[in-house]
Amino acid sequence: MSGQLTVAHQGRVMVLTMDDAATKNALGPEMMAAARDALVQAAEDPEVGAIVLTGANGTFCSGGNLGRLLGNAKADPEVTRASLERFHGWTRAMRACPKPVIAAVEGAAAGAGFSVALGCDLIVAAEDAVFTLAYVRVGLNPDGGASAFLARAATPQLAAEIMFEGGRIGAARLAQLAIVNRVVAPGTTLAEALAWAERLADGPTLAIGRAKRLIESGFGAPDEQLDREAAFFVEALHGAEAAEGITAFFEKRPPSYPRT
Repeated sequence: MSGQLTVAHQGRVMVLTMDDAATKNALGPEMMAAARDALVQAAEDPEVGAIVLTGANGTFCSGGNLGRLLGNAKADPEVTRASLERFHGWTRAMRACPKPVIAAVEGAAAGAGFSVALGCDLIVAAEDAVFTLAYVRVGLNPDGGASAFLARAATPQLAAEIMFEGGRIGAARLAQLAIVNRVVAPGTTLAEALAWAERLADGPTLAIGRAKRLIESGFGAPDEQLDREAAFFVEALHGAEAAEGITAFFEKRPPSYPRT
């Protein structure tokens, strides 16, 4: 385990488990770096044919740690930029890895957790799983490539609804929209994802890797959008809206955003 990320192997499948019960698997610097390193290793390891990403304790990922973000907001913006580069390094590693990456989502995939799930090639979700890009509710904008991946998968109207509202979306609706691949009974996502990963890992690895590259080139690599997300996130986190939104969250009151 490194930074609350457990790396295990089941046959030719690498299993990455986010495991921090205290924060419901919130993302932190060590977890981001460990996930990136594991994916880079998997890309080069001929004994790994597929990767499954999941969360322990009945939750996929609660997103970024707002307490850490509040601290970053009071520091030099370069601190925020460095944190985003760690996160986006993970995103880039998922997209660059020639092996399929499958998200197994139980419970919530919130904020950056939703971004991580969207960055995977395939998503298996529990019937009661909930997804939300709640950044806007604290005066922030998405990171982790969420805007790029939504632009690929959804209409502009749906992407706008998800990013403007920051509301909760069930797995069934996302499956109808072809954003989630499979919806299964609660508690069975990991088993389903592992079975799928094992089948893919036993297939023609090089052909699957080329197919993944073709998908990337067909939709356009998200690198420029990641850079744009990072710039907007820094601007947002160090601005008045995020200051009010995050403070209101911790004070358990509705935010009163400044009007300029």
